[in-house]
Amino acid sequence: MLALGLIGTGVLAVPVLIGSSAYAVAEALKWHYGLGARLRRAARFYAVIVAATVAATAFNYVGINIVDALFWSSVINGVLAPPLMVVILFVANNPVVMGRCVNGHWLNMLVGLAAALMFAAALGLFLTPS
Repeated sequence: MLALGLIGTGVLAVPVLIGSSAYAVAEALKWHYGLGARLRRAARFYAVIVAATVAATAFNYVGINIVDALFWSSVINGVLAPPLMVVILFVANNPVVMGRCVNGHWLNMLVGLAAALMFAAALGLFLTPS
């Protein structure tokens, strides 16, 4: 069941990750982008999608176990998410960045609690004997 869940998650996640990566790269490099854009107008955007798809497909042929890769990507995500939440919390409370729309006290408490619980879970992952 775990393997089926991981594989199902991967089948759903791969197109989203490839598309969002292409959007992020194209936006960062100020390229034309969008799945509704014509190929000639957004060729580099579509090239990123093709390159990411080829790289993802290559995983199957170079001996990387896809289920293990999905598992470890989830572990990495769980370890990196708490510090990123803290950074986002600081940005969301910076009036220079957010103007009048900074976080309120209760939202800060809730996000801080979530980040603390995620830090504890990540720490528990490494401190618990296998």
